[in-house]
Amino acid sequence: MPEVAFSPDPEKRRGVAGMVFAFKCAGAKADLGGSLDEVEAVARKTLANVRTMGMALTPCIVPQVGRPTFTIGEDEMEMGMGIHGEPGISREKLKTADEIAERLLKTITDDMPIKAGDRVAVMVNGLGATPPEELYIVYRRVHNLLTGAGATIHRAYVGEYATSMEMAGCSLTLFKLDDELTALLDHPARTPFFVQV
Repeated sequence: MPEVAFSPDPEKRRGVAGMVFAFKCAGAKADLGGSLDEVEAVARKTLANVRTMGMALTPCIVPQVGRPTFTIGEDEMEMGMGIHGEPGISREKLKTADEIAERLLKTITDDMPIKAGDRVAVMVNGLGATPPEELYIVYRRVHNLLTGAGATIHRAYVGEYATSMEMAGCSLTLFKLDDELTALLDHPARTPFFVQV
């Protein structure tokens, strides 16, 4: 999974919420009668066009371990943490929601440039203990920056899609779309985890 900041080597990157788009598109391809090889190819194509960056305000407690996965001050944030509570790549002083959104987006677009005319899906994912209102504040800034740069947001997803127990924070995922990936993303889905009509 392509967590952008963890490693410059795509094979060593860990994922946060980008997997949701891979599952969605692979499932759509399977539902449309694609072969196993075709489903795999779509999953790989999706992952090649997905980037995620996360930030945490608190650690989580994995039940088997029974203690926080890392410690962090009340005025700090962990950038690039993993979905299983792994520490991130940097510890920084807490910033405003707009500044956090800008930092997440810049990290992603430095790795996967988004230019005028590009079509994307955006996911602002809560990690388990972030109120929806705060996720929408982050999304607002991301939306304004992307559309201001001439990109088209085809779909936006704001909510809890890939949580890390009770961790406070969020991740931002961009999915760069072409016609094939757009059709697969738009394909209806109904599962206990994800519904799209």
